[in-house]
Amino acid sequence: MHRMQDTAAPLARDLLERSVTRAADALLQARQPDGHFVFELEADATIPAEYVLLRHHLGEPVDAELERKIAVYLRRIQGKHGGWPLFHEGDFDMSASVKAYFALKMIGDSPDADHMRRAREAILARGGASRSNVFTRALLALYGVVTWRAVPVMPVEIMLLPRWFPFHLSKVSYWARTVIVPLLVLGALKPLARNPKRVGIDELFLEDPKSVGGVKKAPHQKWSWFLFFRGIDILLRAAEPLFPNSTRKKAIDAAVAFVKERLNGEDGLGAIYPAMANSVMMYDVLGYPEDHPDRAIARLSIDKLLIVKDDEAYCQPCVSPVWDTALVAHSLLEAGDDRAKAAAKAGLDWLVPRQILDLKGDWAEQRPEVRPGGWAFQYNNAYYPDLDDTAVVAMAMHRAEANSSAQTYGPAIARAREWVLGLQSENGGWAAFDADNTYSYLNNIPFSDHGALLDPPTEDVTARCISMLAQLPPDEEGKRAIARGIDYLRTTQLADGSWYGRWGMNYIYGTWSCLCALNAAGLEPDDEMVARAADWLLSIQNDDGGWGEDGASYKLDYKGYEPAPSTASQTAWALLALMAAGRADHPQVRRGVEYLIASQNGEGLWDEERFTATGFPRVFYLRYHGYRKFFPLWAVARYRNLTAANDRRVAFGM
Repeated sequence: MHRMQDTAAPLARDLLERSVTRAADALLQARQPDGHFVFELEADATIPAEYVLLRHHLGEPVDAELERKIAVYLRRIQGKHGGWPLFHEGDFDMSASVKAYFALKMIGDSPDADHMRRAREAILARGGASRSNVFTRALLALYGVVTWRAVPVMPVEIMLLPRWFPFHLSKVSYWARTVIVPLLVLGALKPLARNPKRVGIDELFLEDPKSVGGVKKAPHQKWSWFLFFRGIDILLRAAEPLFPNSTRKKAIDAAVAFVKERLNGEDGLGAIYPAMANSVMMYDVLGYPEDHPDRAIARLSIDKLLIVKDDEAYCQPCVSPVWDTALVAHSLLEAGDDRAKAAAKAGLDWLVPRQILDLKGDWAEQRPEVRPGGWAFQYNNAYYPDLDDTAVVAMAMHRAEANSSAQTYGPAIARAREWVLGLQSENGGWAAFDADNTYSYLNNIPFSDHGALLDPPTEDVTARCISMLAQLPPDEEGKRAIARGIDYLRTTQLADGSWYGRWGMNYIYGTWSCLCALNAAGLEPDDEMVARAADWLLSIQNDDGGWGEDGASYKLDYKGYEPAPSTASQTAWALLALMAAGRADHPQVRRGVEYLIASQNGEGLWDEERFTATGFPRVFYLRYHGYRKFFPLWAVARYRNLTAANDRRVAFGM
């Protein structure tokens, strides 16, 4: 429990002021001309590798200079184990390694080159490319490396199923929906990549690639469910050739209509790379010419994800301007000088017209009576706003107006609040994009070997929504929603006091999110839930004063925190969490702030190669290049502000 005698004298104010000023000055240099912020969003080798293979699938003219730069990037991130990891210094991953090897060979790297030999040996030593996941198998089937027998059957006739059917598009997550629909067309028509260079990767298999059969049970899947769905897969494979052509055409037309309705202009289907790439391949197999408006805009959306530098290049999985701008606004408001507050306001002004007010997206399948009012993660993605962004934006707008006579954000905040309240799930939690997307049996279908087919409520998003509702003046409806959300957090807190982090890595992120929410909701530092969580954070501080956690923490047999090197962003989360839990004067908080100040680089920011965010646990991780720039500033500024004030209580939801 919280011991009041655990206190330390605060750091010197001039030291804190210098750190905050340097960081804020450097952060402001990243402003876009119209006031918003957007930073690179990096994943693993798979997306840049898939980008190369997409171009060769379509038979596009070779951009030798771009491919050369992507090859430099792929070689640089190759792991010491010879393959490619899912995050910096992570373990070997089969699918990432197979795709990276294939792309490098396609670009022109000799299989006899040392890095290619090491990759091939690492792949073969772990069972070969037949151990790849479903999405990699689909890519290899499109290239004719394996047959479609290696890919679970997903008939395009799924498009015609009624909503009550056990498998329906409304029952899976937004990202699965947008990726699967064009993939259904590809699976039905089974095009073969043009592959002008006739590159193959048979050497990555221990068996004849054409003999590779169905996928094995994934570790997260239950045998009973898996065998049931495997039986259905066998039946569908036998029955699919017998489906009437008229029904197939109707289903393909429905898939094309789904994609066209959500094409999303230059920002692409779902505004995520896999869906965008599948949409282009779908248009290609259907015979759409390159200059057809739908195909052309879909293809353009992909190139907008490229990061091309002087020496290397890669493709982002998506872009994060709304998320980045909102979080920067929080950091600058915490920094608090006039220039920082003006920049925060300019960013928030940029966000106002991006609120989605006139279109009911896919979320309305579950909540048709709710009015739209959310923000999406990307520049445009009107069908798929998310609760996390919406809560963070609304809190920043509310804070910006807290001490201002101008109340320009009121209507936007009110609509955001209305939408968030309307999307609360039955169990009291909130998910990222949908309400009650909890059809857990679907993660047992052979196609879901990644285990990321659904969007159920999670602790971190729930916490963010509680934070927003509690920061705003709550009415009775809001108070009831907060109480239900806290009950959800009470049931999901682990025995050690931590909470899981679905969208950030991992228990440090989840615990930060939840402690902010509980503080905003009025729980005291000596509340058992709060104190246990704060004690857990104190117990895992590294010897250097920082905090760290890596992607291995998502393993299915997680038994408790395992040490990882400190990072600036995770240290900032831990400090913000501890300050929200009433521990601003704790000696370990002072040590954490000292760590951040000591590790500030010459630019005034922080270095961070390690990944600290999550796309899909155990499958796909993210490195937000902005996290090292704004979260540490936020933490140091808050420490400065709290230790200079008479009241140590954090007054905001984040």
